[in-house]
Amino acid sequence: MQHHMQLSEEQQAILDGARGDTLARVMETLVRYGEIFGATTMVPVTSTYNHLVTSFGLKALTPVYELMDQLIQAGAASKQKFSADPRPLDPAVPSNILQNIVFKHFMYSKQDFYENQLRELGLMDPDAFTCTCYMDEVGNTPLMGEVLSWSESSAVVYANSVLGARCNRNSGIIDLMGSVVGYVPYFGLLTDEGRQADWVVEIKTSSKPEAQLLGSAIGMKVMEDVPYIVGLDRWLGELDEDARTYLKDFGAATASNGAVGLYHVEGITPEAVAQGRDLVRDGAKTYVIDDAELQRVYDSYPVVWKNPDARPKLCFMGCPHMSLNQLTTWTERLEAALAAAGRSRIVVPTVFTAAPAVIKRFEETPYAVRLKAMGVIVSYICPLMYMNNPLCSTMPVITSSNKLRTYTTARYYTDDEILEQITGGAQGAKGGER
Repeated sequence: MQHHMQLSEEQQAILDGARGDTLARVMETLVRYGEIFGATTMVPVTSTYNHLVTSFGLKALTPVYELMDQLIQAGAASKQKFSADPRPLDPAVPSNILQNIVFKHFMYSKQDFYENQLRELGLMDPDAFTCTCYMDEVGNTPLMGEVLSWSESSAVVYANSVLGARCNRNSGIIDLMGSVVGYVPYFGLLTDEGRQADWVVEIKTSSKPEAQLLGSAIGMKVMEDVPYIVGLDRWLGELDEDARTYLKDFGAATASNGAVGLYHVEGITPEAVAQGRDLVRDGAKTYVIDDAELQRVYDSYPVVWKNPDARPKLCFMGCPHMSLNQLTTWTERLEAALAAAGRSRIVVPTVFTAAPAVIKRFEETPYAVRLKAMGVIVSYICPLMYMNNPLCSTMPVITSSNKLRTYTTARYYTDDEILEQITGGAQGAKGGER
């Protein structure tokens, strides 16, 4: 093939077929991909593990299964072990007979087959299925400066921003290809230039802004640009477990409501701590977020339920997956809210989702029994994949995830509003008014 990229001897050899035709085609794909974005060189993937966005055995993904088979037959397993996004199915999550038929026999009929392929290619653990692979319990936490080949948007933005690793917002399968050959094209968020901020976002709210709402506002404003956020450190303090949990949800909203792959928070995130406002480009634009702006964004969300006043039939929390910190905190919040409402159990079926490894750790704590006693289901499922079932389009589902709101018919409420609804507080379980 004709290309303009400057390849090393090893990279050129792979492209020329020295390691077989399959790897040559993988390398050719990566070269073509990089040249589209102006990359002139490739760099090694340096992280210990990779992460794949494709985790669901949809019938429609036949080309993916064929590619996986080719890699397996060629002995071209990933150079890195990897985790993958969450599974789409869990029998513990409420569903009716018709939904189960659609899930198992039409939508995700290839799930077991696909998981077998993933294991052959290098899945790091039989239960390494989560969108929050960077959690300590999961064990796929990149180090600052490491080069990744990921594509899951919420994981990419977290790794870039909170951990200081380097990764572009790749597409599915490109993530695996980079890991298979051990190289990725050098452009965008891998470069120092690409990590500079195009926006200064000034936070001037009267209280700590809702993570998902703030992320949504910034994502919709800056789109794929890099924001440098000023004033949030007032509310976060330092990069402790609470702040990491906040930034997990904040970043997911910037990535799904926009296309943010990296943000800097002054005084908090590692590159902002190290370089400060030297990260801001000359001529960067300014966006001021106050209480009125957050309210404007919240009020702009469409209500797509067939009956806007319907009572919720299901609540999903954890898109991206909840942290151990969130599971314990929400257990305490639910207990207090139920006691105030004079109840012992929730009034809306509710699913908290988390990584299997986080759930395992949570079940070792006394909080797990307490949460179950209140009627909450804890699952490893991907809420988005569940909601993508066409039978869910008319189902009134509530969530505090802006990612789930964006991609499905689920309706967004703040954490406090969710708490009120599922415990039968002042508004009870009413779904209509905000």
